[in-house]
Amino acid sequence: MRFQQGGDDDDASIQLTSLIDVVFLLLIFFMLTTTFADFTRRLDIELPEARAAATEEKQLKYTIELDENAQIALNGEVVTLEELDRTLHQDTEAGKVKGAVLRADRRIDHGNVVRVLGIVRDAGIEEVGIAVR
Repeated sequence: MRFQQGGDDDDASIQLTSLIDVVFLLLIFFMLTTTFADFTRRLDIELPEARAAATEEKQLKYTIELDENAQIALNGEVVTLEELDRTLHQDTEAGKVKGAVLRADRRIDHGNVVRVLGIVRDAGIEEVGIAVR
């Protein structure tokens, strides 16, 4: 029986494959988490809960927010009902609007939500989503 002595076949280098995998996973993690930050939200809103909470915010243009005090924000900018109506009509006539997402506080009066939905529909926006948690 013959045993071979350890020769020059031993490689003393560091295997970088797993280190590169970890670096790529961290890179992907940070890239994905920064895309979830939404900088258009200005008002402090507590959304109602729903079982099927599916909104398509990615393909919609406008985010309309209503807070507890009936303040309205259009894409993060506080506006009045008249300014909202004028802006939506101007942009739909120019063909810029694809749709809208309405984010209303659950403590707000139902009439204010209906009033804003009426303005959105009157402007000709057909794709309207209501955000829920």
